[in-house]
Amino acid sequence: MMDPRIDKLAEVMIDYSIKVKKGDLFKIQGPYLALPLMKAVYRKALEKGAHPYVDIMTDEINEIFFKHASDEQLTYIPEIRKLEIEKITAYLHIWGAENTRYLTNTDPQQQRKAQQARKDLIQTYFRRTASKELSWCGTLFPNNAMAQDAEKSLTEFEDFVYSAGHCDDDDPISFWREFSGEQQKLCDRLDQISTFHIKADGTDLKMSVKGRKWINCDGQQNFPDGEVFTGPIEDSANGHITYTYPACHQGREVENVRLTFKDGLVTDFQAGKNYEFLKQMLQMDDGAKRIGEIAVGTNYNITTFSKNILFDEKIGGTCHLAVGNSIPESGGKNVSSLHWDMICDLRHGGEIYADDELIYKDGHFLPGFAE
Repeated sequence: MMDPRIDKLAEVMIDYSIKVKKGDLFKIQGPYLALPLMKAVYRKALEKGAHPYVDIMTDEINEIFFKHASDEQLTYIPEIRKLEIEKITAYLHIWGAENTRYLTNTDPQQQRKAQQARKDLIQTYFRRTASKELSWCGTLFPNNAMAQDAEKSLTEFEDFVYSAGHCDDDDPISFWREFSGEQQKLCDRLDQISTFHIKADGTDLKMSVKGRKWINCDGQQNFPDGEVFTGPIEDSANGHITYTYPACHQGREVENVRLTFKDGLVTDFQAGKNYEFLKQMLQMDDGAKRIGEIAVGTNYNITTFSKNILFDEKIGGTCHLAVGNSIPESGGKNVSSLHWDMICDLRHGGEIYADDELIYKDGHFLPGFAE
């Protein structure tokens, strides 16, 4: 018997997050282990009158590609992929992996070359999502590999995942609609500030966000959700930030990351593990050493680190900073093939100042700030 929370998640994806409608060309992409969710979504999309199709990925194929492709093959973009990104009007990406470390021993330069070559596809994707031509969402199907990363049993991880998205509620869509309205008030208030200053253990970083728009992440793109973010002025960041948790990207973990910024640019970086991978990513292109996003996590149903950015960037009481590409909706202008979120915990002494006024302490916005 299928877990009833899978059907609830599928309903949220179709009716709330992506809002699939009649006539949509709808791509559903995910690993084979996520087939129960893909089937539920596919069925509901057909009921809406959409034109869904499924793209199943495998870790083994990606591993073969990165280990055996020539430079020409790494950088080749099939015309069908270019056409697809221009034509689909709805897109669901489902994360899941049988082995989250399957790329650990691949050459990071191979990954960098392949990602650089997809820069135009990435920009087209961001342009179409920003203009609302393409409605999308990313979510996760619970699996053993990610449960192990989170140091949980599969049953515990399933509870963690579905609780984070309120899919164990009677009516998760009603929750997310109410959450969206409350969080929009916070974004409206943040839109009025000019400077954003983060202080925590090993962190003292200040930047300008004047004129930039704060985005309400309310489950309509990533799911589960719960954050507010913007793109800071590209040359404004000064100071340093030390990340509390390992920075996970492309199947690798980089530990004890510390970045130092001067006039918006990373001028020094440190890592206790996988330093070379961090170096390769930051050298990807001209925009990789600038901040594309600054955000605050607001999902207080997520309390523990899971080594999965979908959940970790939403942990209530944390902030995250992404080096690389800006999200166009925020007004950010940085362009890069990289977008790498890294997490800083603010729950134990962390502070945020806006225009030199304390607005956030110990993991919470101060009462009255957004009222």
